[in-house]
Amino acid sequence: MLAKKECVAMLLAGGQGTRLGALTQHVAKPAVPFGGKYRIIDFTLSNTINSGIDTIGVLTQYQPFELNQYIGNGQPWDLDRLNGGAFVLPPYQKAKSGEWYKGTANAIFQNIDFVDRYNAEYVLILSGDHIYTMDYSKMLSAHKARGADCTIAVLTVSLEEASRFGIMNTDKDSRIYEFEEKPKIPKSTKASMGIYIFTWDKLRKYLILDESDKTSHNDFGKNIIPSMLKAGEKMYAYDFDGYWKDVGTISSLWQANMDMIYTKSGLNMDDKDWKIYARNTAEPPHFIGKEAEVTNSIITEGCNINGTVKNSVIFTGVSVEPGAVISDSIIMPNSKVLANAVISHAIVGWGATIGSSSHIGEHQNAPQHGEWNIAVVGPDEIVKEKTIVKAGEMLGGGEKA
Repeated sequence: MLAKKECVAMLLAGGQGTRLGALTQHVAKPAVPFGGKYRIIDFTLSNTINSGIDTIGVLTQYQPFELNQYIGNGQPWDLDRLNGGAFVLPPYQKAKSGEWYKGTANAIFQNIDFVDRYNAEYVLILSGDHIYTMDYSKMLSAHKARGADCTIAVLTVSLEEASRFGIMNTDKDSRIYEFEEKPKIPKSTKASMGIYIFTWDKLRKYLILDESDKTSHNDFGKNIIPSMLKAGEKMYAYDFDGYWKDVGTISSLWQANMDMIYTKSGLNMDDKDWKIYARNTAEPPHFIGKEAEVTNSIITEGCNINGTVKNSVIFTGVSVEPGAVISDSIIMPNSKVLANAVISHAIVGWGATIGSSSHIGEHQNAPQHGEWNIAVVGPDEIVKEKTIVKAGEMLGGGEKA
């Protein structure tokens, strides 16, 4: 057993992210680039170390190579430690058997020994595909003060949105008495954020019981939480009132990136006391040519801009040739936008080339039924000159946007 840790974090980062189509054909969703210089997983890793939790297991499964390589020894997040730090935990072969993670609960079950090694009193369960900043230490303090067995972070959503989430029904003291998964007629608007703190001894027992149930989905939302509620365990909601977005769809990923350039969105990246750390690419400063026009946009290091960029997020190492016009779009690392190409309300994957005089996407004034109709060009795609990609179309395989 290593030196004791009061709380160990377990980050579920094995998601396939099928709704992101071509963007996740070869990388796990948490490894998808975000916001000019980050990966999606940077937010959860940064939140963890900023909260004073320095031991984190990162559970990978789908297309793990890129994510494993990116995390490395955890140095960018101050997680390269002799006692604790970041550990990548893929499924592995045991003496008698080996299997993929069957569900969120099974993933933690397979790593019981990891948590036990640190003699942890509490375990923090996190997802690697959300964009937000949150101090988990405050949630842990609330958990301890209540003597809770489980604390679930909740976000108040509109009544119209509530049917898309797992909803926590609570009494006046925030104790959870009922959990409803995507209810047609919600009784409350407290939506689960997929962030849990458990008293480890209690959760450990339920994980073992759940694993022995051959009918279980081995899932926190479907099995562990309902089982604990049924048994009368002390479960509480923890209210969160900051920015939070699940970037599991093309529309939500695009919107979250756009939120970085609109100050009233609530996504604050300028907090000096709560930095979001990332692996540095060590590129030179960006260059804006004398004929270029840049308005209300993020231009990251290593870029060479000679065209027009408006209301967009331009990632590291992107080149934009003269006459090209980019608006309301996301151009991911090391992509090339050739002369006179027009890109609007689109996502261009890393390493892609947009041919001269091509038209990618179409301008939109508002989302339809809550979703933006975003055009997508997949990673490393070469778009021939004068190609037209309509709103909502996707080049590079995967599902429609």
